[in-house]
Amino acid sequence: MNKVILVGNLTRDPELSETPSGVAVCRFAIAVSRDYANSEGNRETDFFNITVWRGRAENCGKYLKKGNKVAIVGSIQTRSYEDKDGIKRNVTDIIANEVEFLTPKNAQGDEDVAPVVSRREPPQLEAIDDNQLPF
Repeated sequence: MNKVILVGNLTRDPELSETPSGVAVCRFAIAVSRDYANSEGNRETDFFNITVWRGRAENCGKYLKKGNKVAIVGSIQTRSYEDKDGIKRNVTDIIANEVEFLTPKNAQGDEDVAPVVSRREPPQLEAIDDNQLPF
């Protein structure tokens, strides 16, 4: 199984583009703080490259900005290539299947932010007399 869940903040604005065949792709990076402190008492941070595809990519490109908090669910993908100097490089990316926008609406004073999804209120339960319980 290859599954990763991350919660972090964007380190830069997302870069939205299209493949030659017209499929939307969005790339950005997030910073994720570790749960524990190092020997000096500081919490270290890891940085992850995120790739999102299609409609989800378009939403990320439209609504996310540097500093926004997101939750990512996806898989880890590694690849290698030769740079312009002929040195072999290895890259690890997170391919996001789900992106949850966690920064509250207008938290950064932006007008063009992701819409808030309304949630249905739970039904109100009537009080029941203990004598009416079947057990």
